[in-house]
Amino acid sequence: MIMNRDKLPFILLSCLCFMFSCSTTRVLQKDEYRLAGNKVEVTNDRHFNTNKIDPYLKQRPNSYFIFGWNPFLNIYNWSNGKGGGWDRFVQKIGVAPVVYDPELVEESISNIRSHLNYLGYYDSDINSEVQVRKKKVKVKYVITLGKRYPIKEIRYIVPEGEFAEDFYADTASITVRKGDFLSEEKLESETVRSSSYFRNKGYYGFSKNYFFFEADTLTYPDSAVLEMRINEYTRNSSPKDAVPHRKFYIGDVRISHPENLKINDKVLTNLNTIVPGKLYSERVVNNTYSRLSSLRVFSSVNVEMSVVDTNVVDCDISLRRSNMQGFKVNMEASSNSSGLFGVSPQISYYHKNIFRGGEWLNLSFMGNFQFKFNDNVRSNEFGVSGGLSLPKFLFLPYRLFHGPNIPRTDINISYNYQNRPEYTRNIISTSYGYSGSWRSKLFYQFYPIQLSVVRLFNLDPSFYQTLEKDPFMRNAYQNHFDSGTGGYIYYTTCADAIPKTTFFYSRFQLDIAGNLLSAFNPLLGVDENGSRTIWKTPYSQYVRGEVTVGRTWRFGKNNGQAFATRFLAGAGYAYGNSDALPFEKHFYAGGANSLRGWQARSVGPGTEKMDTTFIIPNQTGDLKLEANIEYRFNMFWKVDGSVFVDAGNVWTLKDGIGQNDNVYSKFSFRNFGESIAMNWGVGLRLDLNFILLRLDMGMRLHDPARDNKWLRPGEWLKRDGYAIHFGVGYPF
Repeated sequence: MIMNRDKLPFILLSCLCFMFSCSTTRVLQKDEYRLAGNKVEVTNDRHFNTNKIDPYLKQRPNSYFIFGWNPFLNIYNWSNGKGGGWDRFVQKIGVAPVVYDPELVEESISNIRSHLNYLGYYDSDINSEVQVRKKKVKVKYVITLGKRYPIKEIRYIVPEGEFAEDFYADTASITVRKGDFLSEEKLESETVRSSSYFRNKGYYGFSKNYFFFEADTLTYPDSAVLEMRINEYTRNSSPKDAVPHRKFYIGDVRISHPENLKINDKVLTNLNTIVPGKLYSERVVNNTYSRLSSLRVFSSVNVEMSVVDTNVVDCDISLRRSNMQGFKVNMEASSNSSGLFGVSPQISYYHKNIFRGGEWLNLSFMGNFQFKFNDNVRSNEFGVSGGLSLPKFLFLPYRLFHGPNIPRTDINISYNYQNRPEYTRNIISTSYGYSGSWRSKLFYQFYPIQLSVVRLFNLDPSFYQTLEKDPFMRNAYQNHFDSGTGGYIYYTTCADAIPKTTFFYSRFQLDIAGNLLSAFNPLLGVDENGSRTIWKTPYSQYVRGEVTVGRTWRFGKNNGQAFATRFLAGAGYAYGNSDALPFEKHFYAGGANSLRGWQARSVGPGTEKMDTTFIIPNQTGDLKLEANIEYRFNMFWKVDGSVFVDAGNVWTLKDGIGQNDNVYSKFSFRNFGESIAMNWGVGLRLDLNFILLRLDMGMRLHDPARDNKWLRPGEWLKRDGYAIHFGVGYPF
């Protein structure tokens, strides 16, 4: 039997409708009800954030994927109740309904009341309203917030002497102030902050347990008088156990590591900021821990302080050896409806202590192969790169950097070979620069020196004729010498490889080339096109920038659902000695991490149709705009699903590029809407914690290159209607 592919979308839609219509309560017993929803309502403060209450509800309903629907809840209810293989199968894949428990409602009310007291709402009134409809229950928690007491006066009682001097020097930083509402939450936060302040002032072992608070709400009606007291004994002890608070100084500092760890001890000494005779500071101790950990040479770093006198602490730093060498493998693959396959394997070797000083060596081998079965047309690309990263700024002493993160000097070199039907190209590149981070949230790289040489060979005659007709294309595809400066800044609120919480990130990258060389133009040769040359090769002159911002919201049970967004904008402009950006600096769209309804380099520019000059797609531009939205959800075991929408394109900025005098490819606000490519799709992810494998299928909604740009559902699975991608890690 042969299925008509035009009917496949409608068959899939019918299956979804069937699943949506199935019961979600079929497996419940006679007196059981499914908890369908919780709602929290505050009657006397519409600005109160009810999300603060959700974590204190003892029972939550099943999570929903979209529009209040969880297909795996329906699948679970396909059980026939016989306990056989079919029941075990659907129960393994599906999700059991949450059975309503009235006792947990009462426990939730108790939890909410306690939490509101903690927030400073005293004697709050909380009731539950239970709505039953068929076999489903919805619970509404109705809250009338209790009384709040503004702080009218604050009194401080602290031990006299040097400690009192340090305390009053910090009063401007105290976060609990007159006029604030009294709450245990604010008091707890202040004790944590203030304790850290004292530990950084030399008071080793000082903790929040030395703080005592008393609040008087009777002296002034509807207000509170707060007494903040710091005692010389903790909350868990008595006055007879009091010991005066005193400052400590560093005694002996000892660093130990396994004998089989071959590392220069001078490196460890330089990274250590804990100095004998200096005043103890928790910040300095943490800095040393972070600096040693950032070497990545140790599997664990343990910094232990021990009191050896009334005001002296010794420091013992013990280090455990990590695995010094290893390999990393990455793979991306894609296919589209025209039968074009693309495979991009990569293998990397690393050594984290190559010269016994915490130097990182990275060697990487990559390939990119595009082909069609039963067709001689193919494109091959091979690359090898090497990088050496040193744990310091070369030519600058360690003592200039006291923070938790050590800067590094990076030296890189690479060779890339590209063999396409139209040409063969060799690229040799090298760079020298610096990288580092700040508070594990801000990362930077700055390369004052970036050099590359590009040479083209074996140009196809017809392709060469096309270049001769279009000077802008010719300048993009020519031998050139690239010398400039570049770098990027990356900020994120979560630096984990696979973040499990809500996070935000932004990235800005900038490259500038040719400006320094242009100062020597009078000394350089000139080619037949009027370009200045170095070793008979024109040098490139351009500026290129790219900015990316994204945010991912995690929610649901165990943060198992996520809503991820990304926006990207980039532009490059050639000037001076160049009429066009070098081809390798052009922007492209499509692929496993971009517009997933297309393969890489097969979108745009603008509304331009596929350039037949290239046998394998090679559509690029000077400008790129892209936006992505993805909804992620847990399905079963370690398998997650996704639904996504991608939109964007690339455009040219100068006149004269393209098959139609650039009318279709050049960016214009007038035809901006019709030039936006858009796709939707679905995906599967296998999250193994240490690696995430991804399979996405993108289907085109709006194709700028078509005469009839909007695709009907029946065209999504036809030729030039979809693409399939395999990748490692999230697309964004």
